Amino acid sequence: MKGKGSRNKAPLQNSGKLSAWSSFWRFPIVWMIAGAVGILLIDAFFRQLTERVEGIASLILTLIMGFLAILVYKLTMTRLARRSAPEISGQRAGMEAVRGILTGTVFIAGSAVMITALGGYSFQWASSADTSSVLASSLGAALGAAIVEELMFRGLLFQVLVKMGGSSLALAVTSLFFGAAHLGNPGATWWSAFAIVLEAGVLLGAAFLWRRNLWFAMGLHFAWNAVEGLLGLPVSGHSAAGLFTVKANGDALLTGGSFGLEGSIVPVVVSLLISVPMLIAAARNRRVEAGNGNLLVSK
Repeated sequence: MKGKGSRNKAPLQNSGKLSAWSSFWRFPIVWMIAGAVGILLIDAFFRQLTERVEGIASLILTLIMGFLAILVYKLTMTRLARRSAPEISGQRAGMEAVRGILTGTVFIAGSAVMITALGGYSFQWASSADTSSVLASSLGAALGAAIVEELMFRGLLFQVLVKMGGSSLALAVTSLFFGAAHLGNPGATWWSAFAIVLEAGVLLGAAFLWRRNLWFAMGLHFAWNAVEGLLGLPVSGHSAAGLFTVKANGDALLTGGSFGLEGSIVPVVVSLLISVPMLIAAARNRRVEAGNGNLLVSK
């Protein structure tokens, strides 16, 4: 017959095991990997489905994929990381997304206009293009990439790096990883990867630090890819059947070569002119919030 003391040991041992298991999932690298795997599985599954349909059906599937990916991200943060996820809060989501879309549209359209003015691009309306099909495919591809990549880079990875060394480290490392992730794209070079580090990694990281939410970064990223696709410019090296036929003239440093606009020096310079004020505003916001004892990201 077991004594009273032995009966009390079992609950204590189980409690210890549960505590250790909970601590394991709260370890930043663990919940980051778990969240990333979940998001990538959803993306891969719906990518297979969208390749089998066209038009509005493909866009609807992409919207469903985005909703589920965001849900996985939120569950990862609240259930595994045991933290709130204000960066993906529904409050002001629409307003922030629209701001990001406007910023991205001005950035990419403005860069294309500058390159055209310098003689790098010439555009001609693609009269044979199916406008509705081009719109659906361009918007769907841009939306899927924006949601998944922002959840992965400015969401999971950024948050882990903030916990490890602060927002400056997070900005630097996520920017480098983002550039490296595009090295395998068609037409990629070491220069194009470096350009992506500055014009995409730094800009999107600055956007997140400034606005303190993923909606703005997603909107900016979405508009970036969508405008490129609709103009008929390669999106990070991937050819796009846009509404225009584009002819590139001159040096690849101006036109971006086969990698597309993102390999041009023009958007690199323009992005830095946008990123620097964002980073200054973000630093000012952090000082104010630190003084108030309310800080979302540190250092």
